Amino acid sequence: MKLVIGDKNYSSWSMRPWLLLIHFGIPFEEVKVDLFESGAKETILAHSPSGKVPALVGDDGLSVWDSLAIAETLAERFPQHPMWPRDPIARGHARSVSAEMHSGFGAVRTNMWMNIRATFAGKGATPDALADIGRIDAIWRDCLDTYGGPFLFGEFSIADAMFAPVVMRFNTWQPALSEAAAAYAARVTAQPAVKRWIDEARAETHAIAKYDVLA
Repeated sequence: MKLVIGDKNYSSWSMRPWLLLIHFGIPFEEVKVDLFESGAKETILAHSPSGKVPALVGDDGLSVWDSLAIAETLAERFPQHPMWPRDPIARGHARSVSAEMHSGFGAVRTNMWMNIRATFAGKGATPDALADIGRIDAIWRDCLDTYGGPFLFGEFSIADAMFAPVVMRFNTWQPALSEAAAAYAARVTAQPAVKRWIDEARAETHAIAKYDVLA
């Protein structure tokens, strides 16, 4: 299988399936595209009809784009790995918060974009972004209280991969979080697959100017 991704420093959507493949030890070839450069769109379109990353492709005809669709596909193809909780009630809960992350929190996405190498402490805190952060904090606390941690549903799962780019944003923009949410963010940051992504993002030299400065 190949996973087509964008810059690790900026591409939040790419981060999610990559973490799952690395964490669960599933072999794959990484195809990284420097976003917004000449030819980038054409390279992505060769793998993804949406023209966006990530995309998972295989020699067997597999073609899946969109981070949550890729996560579901990996869970189906590799059922030996507990990518979703085994318990059906917990699994429904995990799918719900993952889908909420996938489709929501537009204010955080707009005002606190992912840039792992940057520090924008205290910025981007619009009222709508703060409302999104409050809801994210509540989701994390509820899951940790219900399932006991250390991750949202016990062990690291799709749900944690879905929220990992939010943790990256919080590390960069440093909004106020509850004690439980801040501790969870620290655990995600230290998780080996996440740490590897961060290290590789920091080693990248490609820069996207519009994400490196504040308006």
